[in-house]
Amino acid sequence: MRKLALFLGLSMLLTAAATADVRRYPLPNNSTFPIAQAVEVSSGNLVFLSGATPLPADADAEQGTPAYYGDTETQTVSVLNRIKTNLEGMGMEFGDIIKLTVFLVGDPTLEDRMDFGGFMAGYTQFFGTDEQPNLPARSAFQIARLGSPLMFVEIEAIAVRD
Repeated sequence: MRKLALFLGLSMLLTAAATADVRRYPLPNNSTFPIAQAVEVSSGNLVFLSGATPLPADADAEQGTPAYYGDTETQTVSVLNRIKTNLEGMGMEFGDIIKLTVFLVGDPTLEDRMDFGGFMAGYTQFFGTDEQPNLPARSAFQIARLGSPLMFVEIEAIAVRD
């Protein structure tokens, strides 16, 4: 009886996950900016991924130097690849992401302003492409600092298992 209950519970969970209904609302005025105005999930399982930060771009470089983590674009690509790996480990993919929250630190070479252009150069390698057209809702903020010097990017993700 216990095995039957476990089987039925797992079956219901998998059925609900397989029938997730996700609706992505495009930005108005035929905007081509690669985010959704909103994403609506009427069923399925939400997965909240903790913030990911970049791996060293050059582990041989001295920590605290610009070469260690690289510029904002390099860090963005590193972070999004880490998120991709995490999703794949859960049997999911980038198209399952419905919301990103992006934290950017000011770059000293840009008078401590966030390098939004560098972020977008990395971001558009993953979202709004022919291979991955599903756009998430997204927020991006400049913050004072992350855990390591010259670390410029942290990204949290919410995905839906459908």
